[in-house]
Parts: sequence; C-alpha cells; structure tokens
Amino acid sequence: MAISIVDAPTNLGLRPPAPGVVPGCAKAPAALREAGLLNRLAAADAGGLVAPRYDLGEWQPGDGVFHASEIATYSRRIADRVAGLIGHTFPLVLGGDCSVLLGTGLALRERAMAEGRRYGLAFIDGHSDFRHPGNSTGAGIGAAAGEDLALATGRGQSDVACRLFEDADVVVLGIREDDEGRAELASSGIGHRTALEIRKAGAAESAEWARRRLDELDGFWVHLDVDVLDPAVMPCVDSPDPDGLEHAELAELLAGLTVAPGCLGVEVTVFDPDLDPDGTYAKSLVDTLARGLAPRVS
Repeated sequence: MAISIVDAPTNLGLRPPAPGVVPGCAKAPAALREAGLLNRLAAADAGGLVAPRYDLGEWQPGDGVFHASEIATYSRRIADRVAGLIGHTFPLVLGGDCSVLLGTGLALRERAMAEGRRYGLAFIDGHSDFRHPGNSTGAGIGAAAGEDLALATGRGQSDVACRLFEDADVVVLGIREDDEGRAELASSGIGHRTALEIRKAGAAESAEWARRRLDELDGFWVHLDVDVLDPAVMPCVDSPDPDGLEHAELAELLAGLTVAPGCLGVEVTVFDPDLDPDGTYAKSLVDTLARGLAPRVS
C-alpha cells in the first residue's frame, strides 16, 4: 500500500519560544518536502490543511488550553482528511505540533465506532505529554502539545479532550527516565519504555514488545515527536532533553512498528526548521523516516 503525505502545519499547541515569537514547527512539512521526503518514500501528495493563525490574544496562565476552539476545529479537518485515506493508502501526516494527534486520533476513533473495531496508539515521544488538571496546577495547563496524550485519552478540558484511545490500547516509547508522567502512566495501565530501556533491550525488540500489545487490536496509529531523538543529533525541537535515541535506533523502532499489517499510519511532529537554517537536520530526519518507513514503500 503506497504512502500518501498530508501536511498539517499547525503550531497552535506550543508555547511561544520567546515573548512575541511564533513557534517555527508549522514550517516542518515544507522543510521535509524540500529535503526530498516524497521522493525518498515514493509517496503520493495528499495535499495540506492550512492551519488557523497563531494568536494567544489575551490568554493568561490559568485560562486553560490556549487556541482550544481553533485546535478543535482543525482536528475535525485533519480527521476528515485522514479518514478518507486510511484503508486506501498509508497516511503520513506531517505536523506541526503534537496537537495533530487529536485529529488523527479522531479519525481512528470514528472509524472504530462505525466498524465495531478497536484501534491503538504507539506514542513515540521524548515526553509523556500527560499533563492534565488532575496532576498539574491551573497555571501549568495551556499548551495542548504538552498535554496531547492526556487529551487523547479523555483527560482535561472538555472542549478539546476526548477519549480517542483507551488507556490499555496505548504504548509509550522513548520518554526519559525522569519523566513526570511515568508513575501515572503505569497506574493507568498505559505501557511504556523509556529511551534508556529501549537502548538496553534494543530497538527491534522494543518494537516487538509494543506490538505484542498492539497486535491484539484491529489496528494502530504511530505518533512520532522527533524530540525522542537526543539533542546531539536533533536539536531542532522546542523541548530538547538529553539521553534520547540515536537516528539508527529510531529508524529500527519505526520499521518494527510500521511493518505490522495493523499499522494504519504515522504522524511526525515538533521538528522546527527555524532551528535548522541550512537544512542539515531536515535531511537527517528524512533519512531516518525513509529507513523507518521502508516496510511501507511499495
């Protein structure tokens, strides 16, 4: 099944990198295309979805998720586009920030309900993105890109949160040892392996470990936040943390997941071309994606 690429260049879920500065990850789809991603994957171009304008307006800490209504509206548009592709092609959604998950997850949830099926999520990310009002102060809530897994499992602000995935159907891969959400992930029944655990066990074995859970379902989606990579090899993210994966490890992990017949698609998030002025890191990311998605290249 051929790959189809959809651009979802949203930055609505990120805090500004500096006062008055707009996050640059909305430029990621264009940068990855310029670095040759479509040719490397022999992919079809499924177009793009223009995102709403980034504007915090008068939002203040404690006001909840900023851009909430815009994210909800954009998620609906992503869901409609992805729903039209799943089953006919293998969608690769280029974000944008991690709030893209709320759109792709919605597409899977609606498909699952219509068909009486059950779909899961492989969440590859340097952070658990599990912040919600039950574990954070009101002032800590605001950036949907740091709350996307919580929102997608039904935790948080009702106008953006929705139970798109059941806790038991989620596997988290690549978070750091000191991630603040680890204990709650475990108590919620969400399986996880840290980047260090993946390195010790091996990326291929870690993909098999995740698939032992995901292959019991009718299918699954892969979320990839490129901050799962170590900042030494991928500094172009908004929240770089040490002790991440190497490119070869990520490629092997992705390949072990995308080779599964039940893998329905992948999204790539948080790459920031503003931090990559000569395109070096875009090229290395394209190479990793090409190797990780090789099982899907027809």
